[in-house]
Amino acid sequence: MAETIEYEGGAYTGKLVDGVSHSQGTYTFASGAKYVGEWKDGKPRGQGTKTWADGDKYVGEYKDDKRHGQGTGSRSGGDKYVGEWKAGKMYGEGAYTHADGTETLGGWKFGCPWNAVVYDSAGKLKSSYKDGVPQ
Repeated sequence: MAETIEYEGGAYTGKLVDGVSHSQGTYTFASGAKYVGEWKDGKPRGQGTKTWADGDKYVGEYKDDKRHGQGTGSRSGGDKYVGEWKAGKMYGEGAYTHADGTETLGGWKFGCPWNAVVYDSAGKLKSSYKDGVPQ
């Protein structure tokens, strides 16, 4: 049975275990953002979707309230990242497509291209990164 509680300026609707969000549920933030998905011990964990008030969106895996695992992040301006995340940052293998069609493909660390290549919108090699340094 779903319950609704208000906390931290927002509202959670879903299953509660010992008074905290657990299992499937929805949290609407005071800012207008919304998270729909799995919860464990009061934090998003597992599969979920978060949509921000400005139209940015993330669909994928969460761990302890952070993007973690496989997921897709898209910005309202048209940029999109599909790949691995760790502790809320792009980390691992992934593809970042910019609104102008430029693509950065390869390895990421701490939200930055690490060992990756950049192609222009026509698919021509533009530049690369080695150990986080533009080449």
